[in-house]
Amino acid sequence: MSNFDFIAFDADDTLWHNERLYADAQARFAGLLSHYHKPEWVQDRLYQTETRNIQHFGYGIKAFALSMIETAVELTEGRISGRDIQAVINLAKEMLSADVQLLDHVSETIPQLANDYRLMVITKGDLLDQETKILRSGLEGYFQHIEVVSHKTRESYERVLKRYSIAPARFMMIGNSLKSDILPILELGASAVYIPYELTWLHERAEPPADGHAGYYPLEHTGQLPVLLKGLERQNK
Repeated sequence: MSNFDFIAFDADDTLWHNERLYADAQARFAGLLSHYHKPEWVQDRLYQTETRNIQHFGYGIKAFALSMIETAVELTEGRISGRDIQAVINLAKEMLSADVQLLDHVSETIPQLANDYRLMVITKGDLLDQETKILRSGLEGYFQHIEVVSHKTRESYERVLKRYSIAPARFMMIGNSLKSDILPILELGASAVYIPYELTWLHERAEPPADGHAGYYPLEHTGQLPVLLKGLERQNK
């Protein structure tokens, strides 16, 4: 019998590349406003606007686009042209239609795990965007449930586990964000696998758990998951 009733995966920057799109967009946005302010200042103000707007717009590319437009209006004191606003909108559309590029080891590891475990996705952001990316990723069929939540907190995870009658002790979450994917899960008494991504949005940064924290397993990449899980199964026989 498996140790886990469900193994859940974050989506963005855990299954496929995502933060690269935002980093590129931020650089292009700063370039658009470079005749008003230095790029570093533009990006700092954009982050401040994003953080302020999370309570209103949540997460995702559409929320990011609104924050870019608001930042552009503020930093130009309303002098931003309609043409430049359209450029920001076009930039967001490019992000939404970008190819879904799976991370290394994902394409072979997810089908392998699906043979032995029940898998699900728990991701946050815009519902349409996330559902579309999951469909285009080619991975949809391997997950029994897909949950798109507005925020990843202990409470939101508790609601998901309750919905599917999953005991925390029999649940594992895998993700790249300590703040969203790891720390709330450990608070619940569930297991969490941290697989860092090459880029981390400032808002998602947090201190890692102490070495040896129960249920916490840092890995370098997704391809190491089968070995970890087999080891945990052997320990509990």
